[in-house]
Amino acid sequence: MIHHFLENSAKAFPEKTAVITDKDRATYAQINSGANKLARLLLDHNIEDNDIVVLIMDNSIEYIISYYAVLKTGAAVVPFSNDLKPESINHLFKELEPKAVISSKKFIRLLKACDLTSTTLQAMIIKDISKESPPFGPQIDFPVIHWSDILKDYSNSTNLDKTIDENSLASIIYTSGSSGIPKGVMLSHLNITTNADSICQYLHLTSDDIQMVVLPFFYVMGKSLLNTLFSVGGTIVINNKFAFPASVINQMVEEKVTLFSGVPSTYAFLLNRSPLETVKDKLTHLRCCTQAGGHMASSIKKKLIKVLPKHTDICIMYGATEASARLTYLEPDKLENKIDSIGRPIPGVKIKILDNTNHEISSGRTGELVASGKNIMLGYWKDPETTAKALDENGYHTGDQDIWMKTGFTL
Repeated sequence: MIHHFLENSAKAFPEKTAVITDKDRATYAQINSGANKLARLLLDHNIEDNDIVVLIMDNSIEYIISYYAVLKTGAAVVPFSNDLKPESINHLFKELEPKAVISSKKFIRLLKACDLTSTTLQAMIIKDISKESPPFGPQIDFPVIHWSDILKDYSNSTNLDKTIDENSLASIIYTSGSSGIPKGVMLSHLNITTNADSICQYLHLTSDDIQMVVLPFFYVMGKSLLNTLFSVGGTIVINNKFAFPASVINQMVEEKVTLFSGVPSTYAFLLNRSPLETVKDKLTHLRCCTQAGGHMASSIKKKLIKVLPKHTDICIMYGATEASARLTYLEPDKLENKIDSIGRPIPGVKIKILDNTNHEISSGRTGELVASGKNIMLGYWKDPETTAKALDENGYHTGDQDIWMKTGFTL
């Protein structure tokens, strides 16, 4: 199960720092304890197996506690983008029928603008609200619980003795909608743990790794960073100030960060708006930078090769929300010679290039990239028609056109 990443690391490294923010630090034992207490609160508010719990919060220690707490109950966690508008949230509430929402004071105004009277909510948990000033009026018929009450009212911090099937729904992550209406991608515990294990294998992640996280956890790649590092007992450094990239670079130096990850726009911003080149000699521990989230121009890749420290590898990755994150990776030592390639399938994934009649095509021709493996989604939430188009006996149809080369690389 996904939450076993946390539980196993809390057992192996209880006093190790698991998360670093600009103000706080938390050990594995502290995060696991908080997650167990919150899970018991959710169970006491009738959150059951396969129920939906919405999470809308900035990257934080509380976000991580909430994420794993929901999974411990057997419910499915649905992270909302921080950019959603009230009308979008109202639509999602109707579509998802969530039983609980976990959020923070920052999003009170947004939640107040939503129609909460016609929801299926049984509880709302809010961080940093004033007990003297209730955030919602008397029209709602579910309790609004203060985050601080979790620690006060729940003293049992041991792991829950609860059996959960590995194929059960763990999370629904909505696509960006860049190619149409956002779709709710259903991912099981097995989908996510399989993909995390594969990523740890090809990136050679260990408990010594320290990952800088600037991507939001509601995004599938951001959540993948969390799960992979927690699975090996590494450390996450959260920086929510990427608009000020110098602060990110300085924190990477101070915390001896070994891993940095981003999408193409992340690296373009770093190259053009940060002091990366002038301070690269101070990034003595940075062993690898990973990139996914769409095609990155070869010009950016070439500039990164020049700007990053010589000891820092660059790993290009390709994937999709429907694949629990990753499908292929390009080994760092192949980057300069195959700079436009998306690389080879990650461990546990099979790739085919098919024509429009679903027949596998020969090397050197263009076709649709179709992937199969235990990391491929269960389907789209309440959308069997779109699911049937995306999943068949061949696997997941990405819709992306690629060229399969005899060397095993795709372009």
